[in-house]
This record gives sequence, structure tokens and C-alpha cells, in this order.
Amino acid sequence: MGEQHFLSSGPLLDKDGNLAEAGYAFSLVKRYDRDEIKAGKSRIKEWDYYYVGNKEHGLALTIADNGYMGMLSISILDFVKKSDITVSKITLFPMGKMKLPRTSRQGDTVYENKKQGITMSFLHQGDKRRLICSFKKFGKTKKSFRCDLLLQETNKNSMVIATPFNKPKHFYYNQKINNLVASGYAKLGDDYIDFNHDTYGVLDWGRGVWTYRNTWYWSSLNGFQDGRYIGFNLGYGFGDTSKASENMLFIDDRAIKLDDVKMDIPLGPGGKDDFMRPWKFRSSTGDISLIFTPVYDRHADMNLLVLRSNQHQVFGTFSGTILFEGQEIYIDEMMGFAEKVYNKW
Repeated sequence: MGEQHFLSSGPLLDKDGNLAEAGYAFSLVKRYDRDEIKAGKSRIKEWDYYYVGNKEHGLALTIADNGYMGMLSISILDFVKKSDITVSKITLFPMGKMKLPRTSRQGDTVYENKKQGITMSFLHQGDKRRLICSFKKFGKTKKSFRCDLLLQETNKNSMVIATPFNKPKHFYYNQKINNLVASGYAKLGDDYIDFNHDTYGVLDWGRGVWTYRNTWYWSSLNGFQDGRYIGFNLGYGFGDTSKASENMLFIDDRAIKLDDVKMDIPLGPGGKDDFMRPWKFRSSTGDISLIFTPVYDRHADMNLLVLRSNQHQVFGTFSGTILFEGQEIYIDEMMGFAEKVYNKW
């Protein structure tokens, strides 16, 4: 895809509300300020999404203020039983009232509704993050849910990308923090999930103004193998990425920028995606050669005609190689996920 542009520090937007600069970085060098956005408030989308998991269980937590719609969501995943329980609560027209922080480095993301018995808190504690959530009645189970997780960073570098859309005043500013070492638990009724061993997480921190119709592909791997932390962020599918891709490899305390990637999802009957057969991950330069073997497809399709979100978040194992600086990083059945999401929003 050609030479990629490294971002300089400064404001994210210019006086007209367009990206001052497109490209990538290893930290939030651009200053995001919601008040500098020139598009309508109903189009602004802000979210904090955490995924924490191991080979047996996973937990996905979302607090999102998407302008005309806010969302609180929790997914409990069981990869042994191949099942999930997802509960999402929608709020109307938060328009910034959820007060998500301007940066991922400080400030807490908190939502509380005592009437519904819901509390979700993403808290900063120095170089650690604490995620505390409780639902009095967790969906159809009617059981109480609680989680308390502590996440420790292993790498000061992260994936940061500033992506413009082909429409004025529309942009996406995104950070992925990989290889968060997790400890803690989740509990649904009397069922206890231990996240104290071989459990890793990722933060997806997103702020921007999106166009109405999008499809994205995103894959994340986080773990420890052969005596070192190994993780990656791979993705594409929306916006003008001519200045930078969001593909990055993480080895212990290093971050290595990767070029392009293509996720080959097998096709089934009628030419439809067959998400549960092995995927191939390839790059034109040959630096990425991975096989993704699915274990479980968390599929959700919220179709409200004008609004729609059709998600296939597929969990499974990665095996293969990533080449950088003449070195070959071998990945052997490490747990991660890959997703394809179509939105009208």
C-alpha cells in the first residue's frame, strides 16, 4: 500500500473539523476534543470496548455513546460449551451525556442506572485498569451478574490510527492497546469464571464521526508464547487508509508496523461467508501468513430497518508466521478473534 505516514503531535482536527493529519502512531499523539467537531452531535460516535479472555472463556464489555443511541453491552462467552450470553441496553440520544474521556490515558468511563440495577465502571489505577460491572438481572437468565477485573499493560506502545472518510468532517481516531494481562473474575448467579491464569485483554478505544453505511474487518490476538508476549492488531474495510493501515505486531515492549492484510473468509452455499471454516490471513508482501481456525461465532444481527448492525465476531486459534526485520515470528494455536461487521448507523 506504499509508504505509511507517521503522525506528529498536535490537535486532531483543523478549524473546519477535518482531520489535520492522517496516519498512524504508537500513542495518542493527536489531541481529541469533542467540542472541535463540526458535524452534528447525532453523528459523533465514541466507545470504550474491552475484551478479556483465555482458551475457555471470554468477556466483552462495551460502553458507547453513538450520538442518537447509547449502548451498554456485556457478552459472556464459553468456548468449551460453544455458547454466549449477551445483554445489551440501549439509551436514546445521549449526545455526549455519557461523558466518555477525551483520552484513554486518564479519566474514568462510568455508567450507572440504579432503577435498572446496572453499573459499569472502567477505572484508571495508575498503570492499571479496573473493570467493575454489575447487572441485577442479566437478561433472560434473571440471575445477577458481576465482574471485577484488573488489567496490567505490558507495552507502552499501542496501535493508533487517524483515518479520514471520503466525506467532509468525517473521521475515525482509534487506539488498540494489546497484551493486557488480566486477573479477576466474572460471576453469573452461582457460576464463577476464573480469569486469573493465562488471560489477556485488549482495549478498543474509538472516537469519531462515521458515515452511515460501513463494513469493517478486525482481528486481535493477545497472549504469551515461547517466553514472550505476542499480540497483533489487523484490520481494514472503511475510510481512506492510503496514509496508514491499522496493522501492527506487538512483541514484549515493542510495536512493529505491518503493511496490508487480507482476511480470506471461506464461501459456502450461495456464495455466503462460511465463518466456521478456517480463514486465511495474507499480505501482498508475504510478511503475514496465518491460518485462523474458528471455535465459536458470536453472531448478532440487530435490524431496525433504518439502523442495522450485523456482527460475526469469531473466536478461535491462530497458527502461522509473521515476518519482520528478517525475523520470523511463529504463532502456534494462540487464541484470538476475527470479525466482520456491517453497520447502518
